[in-house]
Amino acid sequence: MSAADAVTVSIEVAVTPAVAFEVFTEDVDVWWQRGPRYRFLPPYAGVLRLERGVGGRLVHLRDADDTDPFVVGHVQVWEPPERLVFSWRLPNFAPHQTTEVELRFEPVAEGTRVTLTHRGWDGVPDAHPARHGHVGRAFVLFKGHWWADVLGAAKRHAEAVRSEVDTGGGTS
Repeated sequence: MSAADAVTVSIEVAVTPAVAFEVFTEDVDVWWQRGPRYRFLPPYAGVLRLERGVGGRLVHLRDADDTDPFVVGHVQVWEPPERLVFSWRLPNFAPHQTTEVELRFEPVAEGTRVTLTHRGWDGVPDAHPARHGHVGRAFVLFKGHWWADVLGAAKRHAEAVRSEVDTGGGTS
């Protein structure tokens, strides 16, 4: 995987790295947006789950009782609260096509910097529908905006959870 095909996005969240990691992994279905832009299977709702630990799966279930989920990827690195790496594929990827998502959770003065790098796009042809007609830098910018939306939703949820805990309202 080359660095030229990587998309990197960072966001700062006003919670500790442990809380940011937990929210990202445990509450993924709560904060991950719904709809055809963000979910993997029609009707673009369903349930997302990230199974803990190396070998765990990121799955999209059509509903809570789905016994045949779409496997988005598998956890390759599980190092709470610092790092998470998982493979990534879309339903329209060929069997040999896969990309990789890495998240780093670094303490900063105001909380945590979450940095996401999505690499491996050089294995997905320029004409593939996942690129939405974008190639090169235009694709990196397009995918970067998408991931910024996703991380923004995680940030809002993490800070809301933190606010509830700080005011005695419980956890997620």
